[in-house]
Amino acid sequence: MTCRGNRRQALFHDELDRESYLGLLDAACRAFGWRVLAWCLMTNHVHLVISVTERSVSRGMQFLSGNFGQAFNWRHGFTGHLFQGRFRDEVVDDDPYAFGVVRYVDLNPVRAGLVRDPSEWGYSSYRAHAGIEPPRAFHDVAWTLDRFSADRRRARELYVAFVRSGIGAPPTVRSLHVRGLTPDMAPGAVSLCG
Repeated sequence: MTCRGNRRQALFHDELDRESYLGLLDAACRAFGWRVLAWCLMTNHVHLVISVTERSVSRGMQFLSGNFGQAFNWRHGFTGHLFQGRFRDEVVDDDPYAFGVVRYVDLNPVRAGLVRDPSEWGYSSYRAHAGIEPPRAFHDVAWTLDRFSADRRRARELYVAFVRSGIGAPPTVRSLHVRGLTPDMAPGAVSLCG
């Protein structure tokens, strides 16, 4: 799922804005039964890979974006729409594609030229996937890591290698999902939005 700032405006001016969004994301997960598999807050857009029930997507995004937009406008003295139209979502129904989506999201700050390594970006799922910091309450790292290995340390190593193998690859999710996926990452199907 992707949400963009209206007219490409910044959604996050500082850490307080980012933490406010993440707090609302946590509340949306609890209220709508979502599981976040990957996430990244950029300056003017957000990427979310979430496992959802079909009917909760629009209601949950209305809750998340509406409440964040109101809080953002109040805090910064703005009026009007913060987000550019409706969020963009896509059903991902096979694990190799899902792995590509998760990697794409975790590599987004690198592709945007904001950092050289995904571990340098503090507002994405990569640092929790890599074991650099604990996951946020809403972030289900087990979904991704368990598919790499039953051993958590080994799973993190494999995930880091998988993500790094995507650096320099074409920036489309479809082209990323095959490169770097090995047979020992035996996935089971899951549906999610990304």
